[in-house]
Amino acid sequence: MARIRIPSAIVILFVTVQTGFLLFMYARYSSFMPQSEEKPSQVHILILSSWRSGSSFVGQLFSQHPSVFYLMEPAWHVWVTMYQNSAKVLHMAVRDLVRSVFLCDMSVFDAYMPWKRNLSDLFQWAVSRALCSAPACDSFQRTDITSEMACKTLCGRYPFSKVEEACKTYSHVVIKEVRFFDLKVLYPLLTDPSLNLKIIHLVRDPRAVVKSREQSVKALARDNGIVLSTNGTKVEDSKYKVMQEICRSHVQIYETATLKPPNFLKDRYLMIRFEDLVRDPLSEISEMYKFADLSLTPTLKSWIYNITHGQGPGKKKEAFKITSRDAVTVSQAWRNVLSFQKIKKIQEVCKGAINMLGYQLVDSEKEQRDLSLDLVLPRRQNQFSWSSFNPKH
Repeated sequence: MARIRIPSAIVILFVTVQTGFLLFMYARYSSFMPQSEEKPSQVHILILSSWRSGSSFVGQLFSQHPSVFYLMEPAWHVWVTMYQNSAKVLHMAVRDLVRSVFLCDMSVFDAYMPWKRNLSDLFQWAVSRALCSAPACDSFQRTDITSEMACKTLCGRYPFSKVEEACKTYSHVVIKEVRFFDLKVLYPLLTDPSLNLKIIHLVRDPRAVVKSREQSVKALARDNGIVLSTNGTKVEDSKYKVMQEICRSHVQIYETATLKPPNFLKDRYLMIRFEDLVRDPLSEISEMYKFADLSLTPTLKSWIYNITHGQGPGKKKEAFKITSRDAVTVSQAWRNVLSFQKIKKIQEVCKGAINMLGYQLVDSEKEQRDLSLDLVLPRRQNQFSWSSFNPKH
């Protein structure tokens, strides 16, 4: 039988192509293989919001849980120290601090706080139940519902080292922040294998936010300057320039998380509207807890009811405090307090956010004052939770 001689060059080319094909198929197959790396033992939750949106209240819903180590706006220290910079410039410093806190590495505060420090040197430390109970402070038990005033009185002189010690003993680390304006800044944290990060994006009707901000004009002036890049000059937001940036950021965050989001965001982003929360607290809180892998205890159920069914809208001096109020009345107070001229201006600068987040515009003062007209549109399931989105529907 005659033999067919195949030039060696062709054999080499065939082997090379075959090898390349096999490597390509292996790489493609591997990309679909489940990751073998185990998730970190702790769960990390970032409550992402803006000033005067009800985020302090939502923070307390997590802070009072016995499994949660909570800090309120630790990035405040970054902004106070580096106030001459813009919010965009400070994004990376804030992100690095948040990452360190999630990992219970409190040495990150060395750059922003006195060398010799106590618990009381940490911004809003007393609203954290974890810093008011063992092992941070011996005055309360983890299952207690703590108050800011009692904690300040009994726990302020404990050493700062207790913050890190306490953090390491909890299954969940929760941070509330109002100083992120771009979701993509958080991508390095979401893809960091040392973190198990989930994001709760809390929004509120911009008109209600403005009404609340008017109770805290001086307190927000420095932050306003950082948002508007004024090189350290304080600003009163009379022209709603800061509100415009806040509304723009909510739209950016929502669109990034829901319109062709990266795969690593799956099951790790949840949007909550403040208005839905105050209308049906237990249902919304149960959803947040399920998202965060937490359970609602009977003690917390009772506390939540009491805190949302107080009398009246709350006083101006309580602007930054969590007190028992009629939460639904609080959420609608802007309709009676703000002039229609202000409402028109706010709607002009925040129209995109108002529409996208599910609120109804008003065209007249009559509509504004008519409380029988519901301006909170029905919740669309695929609008608020990335994980519930089903492209087939």
